[in-house]
Amino acid sequence: MVAFNMQGYGRYLWLMHGMFRANGGCGYIKKPDLLMNVGPDGNVFDPKAKYLVKKTLKVTVYMGDGWHLDFKQTHFDLYSPPDFYTRVGIAGVPADTLTKETKKIEDNWTPVWNEVFTFPLTVPELALLRVEVHEYDMTEKDDFAGQTCLPVWELKQGIRAVPLFDRKGDKMDSVRLLMRFEFV
Repeated sequence: MVAFNMQGYGRYLWLMHGMFRANGGCGYIKKPDLLMNVGPDGNVFDPKAKYLVKKTLKVTVYMGDGWHLDFKQTHFDLYSPPDFYTRVGIAGVPADTLTKETKKIEDNWTPVWNEVFTFPLTVPELALLRVEVHEYDMTEKDDFAGQTCLPVWELKQGIRAVPLFDRKGDKMDSVRLLMRFEFV
């Protein structure tokens, strides 16, 4: 992270953590061939160019659990259980960048969403799946409840228990989302 001169915490740091989580977290990632190759007429990869969809990622967010173990009962709301919702999105080339949101589940430490989102990807080699959970707050800014960023090119199809991380990028002890990943 020193080479990137990252200061503070937030989405850009989470993206870097997600990118370098690839390849077993060793810190080395081979550049995709599309960034290394030069076309016959000398052209190089242009992230703003229009490309055909190569893959469609289908993400199902089933449920979340573990907040009641990692947070005090009054951490999110003083008088009622939390109202969680999840943002799921793609960070990548401009054509692939998109964010979607689950419905808010009120008064529940173990929210069940059962929502499906599809993301058409033109350059899956550069795409990162961003997941953030927030707690809805009617009077103030919504509370942060966890995040993760996963390299799309390393996602395995199937149902997964996905651990969440705090604002600093440290893994939470118990908080997980149950998700399914499919390429269609």
